[in-house]
Amino acid sequence: MTKNSTSSAGSAWTGMVPVEDTALAVTDTGGPGLPVVYLNGQFATQGCWRRVIADLGAGWRHITYDERARGRKSKRSADYSFEAAVRDVDAVLAARGVERALVVGWSYGAVVAAHWADRNPDRAVGAVLVDGAFPYDWLDEAMEERIRTLFRRLSWVMALARPTGLAPRMTAAQQAESNIELGRLSRESELGPVLDGITVPVRYVVASGTSFGSRGDEQERIRAGLDAVTARNPHIEVSAKVPSNHGALLRKDHPAIAEAVREVAALGREGR
Repeated sequence: MTKNSTSSAGSAWTGMVPVEDTALAVTDTGGPGLPVVYLNGQFATQGCWRRVIADLGAGWRHITYDERARGRKSKRSADYSFEAAVRDVDAVLAARGVERALVVGWSYGAVVAAHWADRNPDRAVGAVLVDGAFPYDWLDEAMEERIRTLFRRLSWVMALARPTGLAPRMTAAQQAESNIELGRLSRESELGPVLDGITVPVRYVVASGTSFGSRGDEQERIRAGLDAVTARNPHIEVSAKVPSNHGALLRKDHPAIAEAVREVAALGREGR
């Protein structure tokens, strides 16, 4: 593990965490506060959480990281699967000496957070799922082809953005397959049982309107899949429905996300 400052559990630290065949860029604010680990959107970077972190303030221990081949520093890998993303949560927490944490995930990261919370009830204080982890059968063969076409068309834009860290160092085909895998994992038959099995407090912050690549009311129909989940599992509730769309809510509605984190943390302490 490389480091730019002291790596003790209570101290601020920024550096690289080796994981399997790669290494992830990690930032840990340190301190005695409750550890909160933030899980990014599918091709986003840890910088997207800065407003939420600022709202919560220094009383928390904030841990952010860039997934494999994301950002400017995290390294490429032979494995960009969803299961690798879930394993990386454990790897980062282990490297930082964290036993229990509250997970906050946006979009793809929300699905990762849901799986991690379901698999680790003794380690998860709770989860905040930000406009993601909606069980809905939105993927079919036509949608798969639409996804592959979209990423092929965007490949030249991605190539220009990679040096800035704003686009992943993945091929168009790898990005498309990651998105298609997410569609399969989001099916009611796949994601529904995961959400039903969660026994720690979960709060959703739900956006409005469209997301990148969606059409018409597709996104709102996907979000409606959450209604059956909250009816079945008393641990899961919607904390807020915010006016911003999927891509803008971390920037515009960060106070609602920070409030959901506070709510889950309070419930998690009560449940111990």
